[in-house]
Amino acid sequence: MKRQFLKIAWLIGPLGLSTLVFKPAAYAKDHTADLYNKLHYLNRSPYAPGDVQGENLKNYPYFINNSANEKNTAVGKSTKQVQLTVTGKVTSPTGEGLPGVTVVLKGTTIGATTDVEGKYSLNVPDASSQGTLVFSYIGFVTQEVPLNGRTTVNVSLKDDAKALEEVVVIGYGTQTKRDLTGAVSQVKATQLENENPNSVQDVLRGNIAGLNVGLDASAKGGGSLQVRGQNSLNAGSSPLIVLDGIIYYGALSDINPNDIETIDVLKDASSAAVYGAKSASGVVLITTKKGKEGKPVVNFDASVGTATMSANEKVYDPNGFISWREDVQNSRDVKAAPYHYANPNSLPSDISLATWLAGATGDPNDVWLQRLGFNPIEIQNYKDGKTVNWYDMVFQNGKRQDYNVSLSGKKEGVSYYMSLGYQDNEGIVVGDRFETIRSRINLEGKVNKFLTVGLNTQFADRDESQVTADWGRIVNNSPWGSEYDADGKYRLSPVDEPGGGSRHPFLDMSYTDRTRKFTTLISSIYGKVALPFGATYQINFSPRFEWFRYYNHQSAQHPEWKLRGGMASRQQSQVYNWQVDNLIKWNRKFGSHDVDITLLANAEKFQSWDNSMNNEGFNPGDQLGYHNIGAGIKPTISSNDEYSTADALMARVFYSFKQRYLLTLSTRRDGYSAFGQANPRATFPSAAFGWIFTDENFLKSAPALSWLNYGKLRLSWGVNGNRDIGRYVAISDLTSGKYLLVRPDGTVYPVSQLYVNRMANPGLQWERTESVNAGLDFGLFNNVIDGSIEAYKTSTTNLLVERTLPDILGFNWVYDNLGEVQNKGIELTLNSRNFNRDNFSWNSSVNFSLNRNKIVHLYGDMVDVTDANGNVIGQKERDDVSNSWFIGHAIDEIWGQRILGVWQEEEAEEAAKYGVFPGDFKIKDVNGDYKFTDADKEFLGFRNPRFRWTLRNEFTFFKNINFSFMMYSYWGHMNTFNQAKNNSGFLDRSSSYVVPYWTPENRKNDYARLYSSNGGASFDVFRKKSLIRLDNISLAYTLPQTLIQRASIQNMRVYFSTRNVGFYAPEWNFWDPENSGPTPRTYTLGLNLTL
Repeated sequence: MKRQFLKIAWLIGPLGLSTLVFKPAAYAKDHTADLYNKLHYLNRSPYAPGDVQGENLKNYPYFINNSANEKNTAVGKSTKQVQLTVTGKVTSPTGEGLPGVTVVLKGTTIGATTDVEGKYSLNVPDASSQGTLVFSYIGFVTQEVPLNGRTTVNVSLKDDAKALEEVVVIGYGTQTKRDLTGAVSQVKATQLENENPNSVQDVLRGNIAGLNVGLDASAKGGGSLQVRGQNSLNAGSSPLIVLDGIIYYGALSDINPNDIETIDVLKDASSAAVYGAKSASGVVLITTKKGKEGKPVVNFDASVGTATMSANEKVYDPNGFISWREDVQNSRDVKAAPYHYANPNSLPSDISLATWLAGATGDPNDVWLQRLGFNPIEIQNYKDGKTVNWYDMVFQNGKRQDYNVSLSGKKEGVSYYMSLGYQDNEGIVVGDRFETIRSRINLEGKVNKFLTVGLNTQFADRDESQVTADWGRIVNNSPWGSEYDADGKYRLSPVDEPGGGSRHPFLDMSYTDRTRKFTTLISSIYGKVALPFGATYQINFSPRFEWFRYYNHQSAQHPEWKLRGGMASRQQSQVYNWQVDNLIKWNRKFGSHDVDITLLANAEKFQSWDNSMNNEGFNPGDQLGYHNIGAGIKPTISSNDEYSTADALMARVFYSFKQRYLLTLSTRRDGYSAFGQANPRATFPSAAFGWIFTDENFLKSAPALSWLNYGKLRLSWGVNGNRDIGRYVAISDLTSGKYLLVRPDGTVYPVSQLYVNRMANPGLQWERTESVNAGLDFGLFNNVIDGSIEAYKTSTTNLLVERTLPDILGFNWVYDNLGEVQNKGIELTLNSRNFNRDNFSWNSSVNFSLNRNKIVHLYGDMVDVTDANGNVIGQKERDDVSNSWFIGHAIDEIWGQRILGVWQEEEAEEAAKYGVFPGDFKIKDVNGDYKFTDADKEFLGFRNPRFRWTLRNEFTFFKNINFSFMMYSYWGHMNTFNQAKNNSGFLDRSSSYVVPYWTPENRKNDYARLYSSNGGASFDVFRKKSLIRLDNISLAYTLPQTLIQRASIQNMRVYFSTRNVGFYAPEWNFWDPENSGPTPRTYTLGLNLTL
């Protein structure tokens, strides 16, 4: 028997535990009756081990569960009433019988499920002959059918196409998912509310294929964003952010995640081309909440939590530190006797104390500790039994609190949404703190049938004044050091030896007073006018204001700063930029033809003013710090003002024929003042085609494809630009400064100077990315599974690069256009509604992406290619070795010397030829000349993941308990791990992480000896950083309405979530593989009220 795909689910309902069998239409009809008979048998009498018929059924490709009789009987008193038997058949839109459909008499517990042919039989009380039957089935619209005294009711369920009718935000407008022709992905922030996202990045992380979100371990959180890999060498590769239809240049931390309704990501060139010069790296469209029809709604959300260390990186405890120091000295002093650094209190029996002392005098413990490199204060603390745990000192459990309240509604044509939020987060490093107040007002009112006006305003005030402990000092400070001096102040060096990097981690922060605050106000004021012939005109004016204040004082009481008499700084800056968008939209339907046209004229202006004052040498004292900055004797004043302008014209046409054949055409012409005078403008066209092939009659009538409910093919092409460069890189840069003029009599005068620092390039032009995208959207098995597959290829030319210049020109570099980078990849998104019943539902989503890039061209300089005999056999384009850019290779490909292992003692003679010893790393000598040059380097791997995937599962129990978890993986990349060399820093004067190391008694092949030598090689150790992270677990409980109605509470939800639960990294053993440093795990408990 040919194996067929069957989907089995369980239903907990009025009939007990029922088995549902979901079969594709392609299932052979000659098996149907046989399969039903066997299901019928098993439902009545579960087979026991050894039962012949039951054992035979195991060969069928389905799982069967012990369940109640498929024949329904009414329960309770209804069994004594006169019964009316209702029968019928439930079919799909194509006429195929649907198995497993739930049929329930509305308002009762009387129900049944359809068999494998879609048939059902239901006994209902005769008094219910005028009742209503409810038919429900996953992937189809629930349907209610009145009985009207009938005993036969046949129903054809309709596909649940709500997902296809969902609105997606695109550039300067919206579309339904069905009409999309480009690669657009959406995240609904409201679906993640139980996870309590701390930032916009938390909303996006792992939820969109092809979007890479970095991990920021600070109290502020966040992280970098990158869409579909790296397209540029030097220019920025962050996506464009659009907030409520307006290009957003502010910080993402100013956007409150609780205000977000949806986030849409435009990934292909066709979708993003309407933003032209700013869209080469993708576009992220953030839409905030609006008021909805009905009475005012007040929502209050409060959460508290804690941040703890997610992964500890051990440092040596006091006893382990001593053992490690013994090995350090033995490895450093290879000629010393084996017992020379051993503890005199535990010498081998054949070694006398006199032999061990070797002429040294004094307390043997003092001699021993001095040999280990202990300083006097360490020796004294050893005798007194005093130790310091530097690790526990610099790390903490940070408190977190977040409060948000909003008021929203819509009445008589006026929509409003107002919110206020306060967030206060502490990090896991002492002193790390982020505090912000955020507010939003969204208003829209219909003045009359022709005019609509609106206002979207966001205010934020954030405090980033933190001065954190220097946690990196945990490996520099001895556990036998002292925290305080005799006066009770922090010691500069806990061992009185700052030369080895020993420094108190609280020293700098305790003598620093800092204020660092940002205040932003962003608004969009718009008006919409209805024009004749169905057209509309909209004008948006969007000003943005940002104020920055930075005040810093480094006290003269600091032991290292006192000679400078204290230092103080004051910096204030202001940013003002505005945008004006003029939009004309027109759409019309002509029979089977739909047309939608959008026209745009845009202008923008940016200005900033920055003033800085610095001073030092405060006399008589610096107690007032930056509050009295004029009291210093070495003032410096500087200013920096910037200005830029830009404009654009854009046209887009969307055409649909029979809502089946879709076409989108657009073009945009941009101008930007930062580019050279010869090329201030550029044009960016695009085209996209979509075909909903499942609407074709020849596919609708194909029984073999009845499992395919929806299918759309998309093809797109487009050109995007990149203008992410400095505002003045195309022109010469005048730099001012001072130098000291020494006169013949020895008098020194400061002299002001002004000189040209950078060469101009009037021909500098736009970086252009041309992209082709092919996509397939699908819905399978009654839309139980839906998703998309994307394949893309991009080519970026005229790369914006800082080109190094010869010294003879008098300039170091110039910004120039050169080279080409290609980028390609695949993305897969799958959503599955695994189970959906009254008391239990389970949904899953998976996404997968891989990205590959390579450098096609660089500077165009050609070099000769020679054979083994030195004969020229051709030419090739020159690589840029200094930047590790190689033609035909990926931007992030690692080029270096390959480590073959560690030299062992029996290889000492061969190791000596390279100037190294047993315990040192063995480097591959490609040409066998016993020297290490570029000729010995190879391509070792990649710094960025080769592929990424995410899995999310969401469960609902009894309609009011929600549980979800999300995990993601980055796989196939590498990074430096030079800790394996065991030769960094001053090992004889510091501590260390607990990292394995080679010794003659404990040989290793992946870690070198302490104080290992590189020989004549200059190399890095690389290790794989592949990981799987369990990112989030959340649990929420919504209180029943019967408990909260009397308190006039519309909804009340309690939730708990933990973020960054843990990770698995099989080949990485140093901190968190995503950021190679301490990363917090957060626990949050919250309450949400809707009134």
